[in-house]
Amino acid sequence: AEVWRVLTEKERDVLRNNSTIQHFKRNELIYCEGDEPKDMMCLLKGKVKIYKDGVGGRSQIIRMIKPVQYFGYRASFAQEDYLTNASAFEASTVCMIPMVTGLLMSNPNLAMFFIRQLSIDLGISDERTVNLTQKHIRGRLAESLLFLKDSYGLEEDGATLSIYLAREDLANLSNMTTSNAIRTLSTFVAERIIALDGRKIKLIDEDRLKKISKMG
Repeated sequence: AEVWRVLTEKERDVLRNNSTIQHFKRNELIYCEGDEPKDMMCLLKGKVKIYKDGVGGRSQIIRMIKPVQYFGYRASFAQEDYLTNASAFEASTVCMIPMVTGLLMSNPNLAMFFIRQLSIDLGISDERTVNLTQKHIRGRLAESLLFLKDSYGLEEDGATLSIYLAREDLANLSNMTTSNAIRTLSTFVAERIIALDGRKIKLIDEDRLKKISKMG
């Protein structure tokens, strides 16, 4: 991983000796809103969603983590409790790394790595905030399907999204009710933009999806 390359051998030993590997089942919580951050996390295998519980029991998925991405460190840098929740989308393996504040002080390359990561995450969050508040339902769902493709890629057929999502998760990613997500997916199927097979979503007309997303 990129972090590993900017560490000295001594710093690597410190992380190796203090890190632990944890396995999470599908839908298992990794951390909770209000928890005190103790570790920075690196997803080694699986998929993780970062989300916030909203009004009326509805969640909003804020970010999707893929291997090998770091997460859970922003709250520690801000010296505050977690403002979000993280749970495993599927069986996931996470490396728990003690917060590296001391290493950041002594290794400017490591500090720059995390400044860059935070900046990238902030840019993505800003763009998604605008998209999810200004676009209509069709545009929001199209944008989410493209976002999933960019995040997790496609299966060997070059068309099926490499993630199996419950309709509720897709709704939470798109800032809409589950019933609206189901209805809009059905419309996309009728228009031959996508095909559905259980939780599998196949992109048939990606160009059309991009157009719908841009139109909002």
